[in-house]
Amino acid sequence: MLRLALIFLLTTIIGMVSGAANNSYQDCLQIASKFSRTVTNGPVVNITNTQGYNVSCPQMSNVTCPGQMVNGVCRFQQKLAVTCINGSTVRIRIQSNGLPRRCSLVPLTAAIMGLNIDFEVNFNPDVSVNSPNKAPANAGELSKLLCNISNHADVPTASNFVMHQRSMAMSVIAGVAIDGISIFNVNSANLVDPFYPNPSSYAAEGQCLSHPGGGGELHYHIASGCMVNPPSGNLTGCSPEIGCLNNVAAYSVQTFSSLKNLTVIGIAKDGHVIYGPYLSSGIQVTSGFDICNGMFYDAIGNYGYFATNKYPYLTGCFGPGTYPNFQPNCTSNPVTSYTKSSYATGFSTSNSETVIFSSTIISFLIFIVMIIIH
Repeated sequence: MLRLALIFLLTTIIGMVSGAANNSYQDCLQIASKFSRTVTNGPVVNITNTQGYNVSCPQMSNVTCPGQMVNGVCRFQQKLAVTCINGSTVRIRIQSNGLPRRCSLVPLTAAIMGLNIDFEVNFNPDVSVNSPNKAPANAGELSKLLCNISNHADVPTASNFVMHQRSMAMSVIAGVAIDGISIFNVNSANLVDPFYPNPSSYAAEGQCLSHPGGGGELHYHIASGCMVNPPSGNLTGCSPEIGCLNNVAAYSVQTFSSLKNLTVIGIAKDGHVIYGPYLSSGIQVTSGFDICNGMFYDAIGNYGYFATNKYPYLTGCFGPGTYPNFQPNCTSNPVTSYTKSSYATGFSTSNSETVIFSSTIISFLIFIVMIIIH
């Protein structure tokens, strides 16, 4: 019994030193519970054929309505299943019709369509700051990476991404929010930051900062408190009065004023969790993230994407990425400098003191355990 306990202690400490993520079945279930699910015993064959959550929206017209008009009121259903699949590697499957539990304020000529989003991926896979997925060598390469509306089309092999339903939108979908709405790649169709320097095209977004794409896909480019707390009734427009039109990034963070903790707002197609703009300490995330907007945020080794007030706002690519001293050229609201979090620094092999200390601990523990076992 003592030998088993020592072996368990050794493997636990090695995991802590090397940075292993919380990706057990129970960890997955905890994240899945944060989603506004209409199906809790999934996965299902086809999410669009399930019973959903009824939504009524008087401000939507017969053109914009994704459901049916009943006595002049748009009625539709939100449908969402998030299922954890137990195994040697825990998987998570996301199935959504892409519609929210709230109204949407959109231009009268823009239609919103229901989707059939269905993909499966390794849940919160282990990644290392020492093995970045993206490592541009200069500003030109960084711009080519981030200023690309299709850069979320390819998911890292380690995530084992599987798409169960074919959708044209999947190439630009970076993830799915907990309300079931798609999170698109940050860029506009002309490959620039859609908010800076010119947010005027988003005046009709409404207070929830979502809008339909060319195919009717309702989506976010930036975080919104509506993901967590959907408002009831009609939405208000994105105007200077609520601080939305003139400073979208600051307004985005402001919508989380009552959620100053580690708040799950979605999951990316690579299986990593997307969080709001605050850490569990209540501190707003303004540094410590890489070029993909991802961050190693605890001593365990968990890596996630965070909402920030700087481009790319949610996720610019599938990380981890590097921390260069140059910026992309498609935004007027870039990060001043990319810096590692204290946890990323601790896991980094460029930190010689950390490596020596970690190696010493591991070697010593192996020596002790081998003596006891033999």
